[in-house]
Amino acid sequence: MLEIVSHSEKQTEAAGEAIGSRLGPGEAVALFGEMGAGKTALTRGICRGLGSADPVSSPTFSIVNEYSGRRKIYHFDMYRISGAEDLESTGYYEYLKTDGNVIVEWSENIRDELPDSAVRILMENGKTENERVIKIFSAGEKDAERGGD
Repeated sequence: MLEIVSHSEKQTEAAGEAIGSRLGPGEAVALFGEMGAGKTALTRGICRGLGSADPVSSPTFSIVNEYSGRRKIYHFDMYRISGAEDLESTGYYEYLKTDGNVIVEWSENIRDELPDSAVRILMENGKTENERVIKIFSAGEKDAERGGD
């Protein structure tokens, strides 16, 4: 596990950019964390790291946003997903079969449906208002408390 402490939204985005620049074709990122923990800010950075200049916003109501970059980027928000039937209707499983990158916010809600190869990232509020603790677990490595089984 790699732990990064961010002291601003700009630093959170920079951490995401570093993560995105290392993602290969077809890799998925599963984001875990409470509301306001910085998941969308990290996603903005990941998308920049994947070569996207598209504006990034949380797809809370649309469920999935698509961005261009070196490859297609599929940004899911699973906040409103409550089961396998809901997940099936989003096209999630089909997106996982492409060489695009899938980024999933609210991965807690679909934990059993995440690919084993997904990079899991746990975002937590820090000691100050703007501080965020970003815990990155490589594929196969699991956070027993929140990011894994």
